[in-house]
Amino acid sequence: MRLSRLRLVNFRQHADSTLLFDAGLTGIIGPNGSGKTTILEAIKWALYGGDATRGTVDSIRFARASARSPVRIELDFELGGHRYRLVRALTTADLYLDGGERPIATGAAAVTDLVRRRLGMTLEEFDNTYFTAQKQLAVMATLTAAARAQFLSRVLGYEKLRAAQDLCDERRKALRNEGNGMRAGMPDPEVLARQLADAEDRLREAQARAAAAAVEQARAQQELGALHPRWAAAQRAREELHGLDAERRVLEAELTGLTRTVDRFEGELRHVADARAQLVPLAEALVPFHQVGEELSRQRELAVSDGRRQALQESSVELSTELQHLREGKSRLENAPVLEEQFTEEMEQKRRRLEELQGRLELRRTEWVRDRQEAETRRNALRAQYSELREQKDKLRTAGEEGACPTCSRPLGDHYHSVMDFLETQLEAVSADGLYYRQRLEQLEGMPEDIAALDEERRQAMQEASALERKLARTQVAVGQLEQVARDLAQKEQRYASITTELAALPGGYDRAHHLALEAQFEQLADLSTQANRLTTQVEREPVLRRELESAQRSIAAAQEKRDVIAARLGTIAHSEDEYAALGETHTRATAAAQAAAVAVLNAEAEARLATSDRERVLGARQELAARRDRLEQIEDEKRLHDELYRAYSDLRTDLNYQMRPEISELASGFLSSLTDARYSELDLDEKYRISILEDGVPLPVISGGEEDLANLVLRLAISQMIAERSGQPFSLLILDEVFGSLDEVRRQNVIGLLRALRDRFDQVIVITHIDDVRDGLDQVFVISHDEKSGASRVSRGDADAVPGVDDLLAVAAG
Repeated sequence: MRLSRLRLVNFRQHADSTLLFDAGLTGIIGPNGSGKTTILEAIKWALYGGDATRGTVDSIRFARASARSPVRIELDFELGGHRYRLVRALTTADLYLDGGERPIATGAAAVTDLVRRRLGMTLEEFDNTYFTAQKQLAVMATLTAAARAQFLSRVLGYEKLRAAQDLCDERRKALRNEGNGMRAGMPDPEVLARQLADAEDRLREAQARAAAAAVEQARAQQELGALHPRWAAAQRAREELHGLDAERRVLEAELTGLTRTVDRFEGELRHVADARAQLVPLAEALVPFHQVGEELSRQRELAVSDGRRQALQESSVELSTELQHLREGKSRLENAPVLEEQFTEEMEQKRRRLEELQGRLELRRTEWVRDRQEAETRRNALRAQYSELREQKDKLRTAGEEGACPTCSRPLGDHYHSVMDFLETQLEAVSADGLYYRQRLEQLEGMPEDIAALDEERRQAMQEASALERKLARTQVAVGQLEQVARDLAQKEQRYASITTELAALPGGYDRAHHLALEAQFEQLADLSTQANRLTTQVEREPVLRRELESAQRSIAAAQEKRDVIAARLGTIAHSEDEYAALGETHTRATAAAQAAAVAVLNAEAEARLATSDRERVLGARQELAARRDRLEQIEDEKRLHDELYRAYSDLRTDLNYQMRPEISELASGFLSSLTDARYSELDLDEKYRISILEDGVPLPVISGGEEDLANLVLRLAISQMIAERSGQPFSLLILDEVFGSLDEVRRQNVIGLLRALRDRFDQVIVITHIDDVRDGLDQVFVISHDEKSGASRVSRGDADAVPGVDDLLAVAAG
C-alpha cells in the first residue's frame, strides 16, 4: 500500500488541509496539539469508518465550523497495482478505482467492508502492521515473559484461538451443567410404577362412588319436585301481602307530608297580607330616591376630576425641575462629539505606531532566536560528528596497517596513512567549527541591546495608547449621554405640554360638604329601597302560593282514596305464617338432600378425574424419562467432542507459539543484517522473549543504547511483516508516530539513518514528531502549525537538507 494524497475538510483541528505524499522518508513535524496525529486518525477513519475515531461523531467536526458544514476525508492510495480514491463523510462514503467517474462502492458500511476485504486486514491488524507509536518500540522490554508472549500472540492474531477455545470451554461447562441438572431431575422408574398402580386403584373406587351418588341424587330430586308447586304458591301469597302492606305505609307517610305542606302554604299567605300593609308608608318615603341618586353621581364625577387636577399639578412641578436639570446637562455635553473625533484620530496614529514597533520587535526577536537555535543545532551536530570521527580513528589505529577497515572489512594496506590523515584533518576542521559555534552561542546568550530598546519603546507606546484609549472611552460615554439627554429633554417637554393642556380641560365646581351629605342621604334611602324590594317580592309570590295550596289539597284527596282500596284488598288475602314456616322447613330439608347428593356426585367425579390425571401424568413422566435418557446420551457425545476440541486448541496454540519465536527471529535478523551491512547478522528471542544480538554467532553481553533502538525497530518491523504476509499484502508502508520522544539527539539521528537504510524494503516511510531537528535527514517535510486567527491547523511544505555522514567521508578518502 502506498499513500498519494490526503485532504481533510472540517476534520477535528483541520478546516481544509491537503498533503501530497511522495516515495521515500517523509516527516510530519509540529508542536504537540497542532494536529499531527489527527492526520493518522483521518487515514484510518477514511479506510475503516467510525471504529477508527476517538470520541463521538459531534467531536469530529472542526470546532469553529457551523453545524451544517460538511466533514469530509479524501484519500488517494495505490494497492495491488490499482489506484483508489476514497471520499468519506459523517454518514456517506464513495470508493473510486483507477480514475473512474462512477464509484465501485457507495455507502459507509459497503465502502468499509470492501476496503477491509481489499486490504485483507481488520482495523487492529492494520494498526499493528503499518502504524508504530513511541510506546510500541520498547514495549517488549517492559513486559514480563508471559506478557511478552501474550502481546505477540495478540498482534499476530493468535488470540483469536484463545477466544475460540474460551467459547469451546463455555460450551463444555454448559453441557456438563445441563447433564448434571438432567440427571438430578430424572425420576425413579420403580416410584413411577407404584404411582401408576395407585392411580388406577383410586380411579376404580371413584367410579363406583359416582354411580351410587347418582342414584341418591335422582331420588332427592323427585321428592323436591313434588314440594315445589305448594312452596311457590305460598311464596307468591306472602310476597303480595307484604307488598300491599308496604304500599299502605307509604301512603300514610305521604298524607302526613301533604298535610304539613298545606299548613306551610297557608302561613306564607298570611305573611303576604302583612307585607302588602307595610309597603304603603315605604312608597311615600322613597319618592325623592331617584333625584338624590342623580345628584350624587354628578358630585362623584366632580370628585374624580378634582383628584386628577391635584395629581397633574404635582407632576407639573416635578417635570419643571427635571427640565431645568436636563437643559443644564445638555449644555455641558455639547462639545463631546468634537473631542471624540480628535481622540479617535490620535488613537489610530498610536495603534499604527504600536503595530509597527511590534512587527519590528517580533522580526528582530525571531532572527535572534533562529540564529541561537541554528548555532546550537550546528554545535550539537559537530559534537556528534567529532565523536564519530574520533571513534573511527581509534578503531583504525587499533587495527593498524594490516588490519581490516571497520566499515567495509577490506584490508587497509597502503590506504592506512591517507585515511588517518584525512580523519585528522576532518577532526581539526570539526573542532574549529565547534569552537566558532560555541563562541557564537555565548554571544547570542543574552538579549541584544537593539531588541531591548525596541521592547522598551513598544512598552512606552502601549502605555500611551492605553491612556489615550481611556480618554476616548470617557468621551464616547459622554457622546452617548448627550444623545440620551436630548431624547429625555424632548420627551419631558412633550409631557409637560400635555399636562398643561389636560389641566385646562378639567371641569370645576366640586363641593365636598354637599357630596358627603348626599352620600349619607342616599345610604338611608337605599336601605329603605332594599326593604321595599324584599316586601314586593313576597307580595308577588301570592298567586303561586295559592296554586300550590290547591294542588296539595287535591293530592291529599287522591291519597286517601288509594289507601281505602289497599285496605279492601288486604282483607281478601288468606295467609298463615305458621303454615308457611312449616312448609318452608320441609322444602329446605328436601333441597339440602338434593344438594348433598349432587355434591357427592361431583366429589366422586372429581376424584375420578384426579385419578385419571395422575395416571396420565405418570405415563407422561415415563415417556419424558425415556426422552431425557436419549438427550443425556446426546449431551455426553457432544461433551466428549468439545473436550477433544478444547485439547486440540491447546495443542495448536502451543505449536503456534513454539513456531512464532523462530519466525520472528528470522525476519528480524534479515532486517538487522540489512541495516548494519551484515555487521550483525542475527537477532534471537529466548524462551522468555528477551532480545539478544549475535555477532559471529556469539550473543553480545552488553548492547548500547543505539543497538537497543536498532533491535526494537527491527523486531517491530518483523512483527508488522508477519501480519502483512498473513493478509497477502506487500509490506511497503511504515508510519512511525512520536518514536523520538525519549531519545537524545544522537540516538534520534541513528534511527533516521536506520530508516534511510530501509529504502530498498519500504517504498514509503512517514515519521510524525514534534522534534524539529530531525528534518535534515528527511526527503519530504510537512510542517503542522496552529493558525490563531482561524483556530485551525495549517499544513505547509518544509525542506530537509541532507548532510554527508562519516561513512561517506571515509569512503571518499579510501577511494
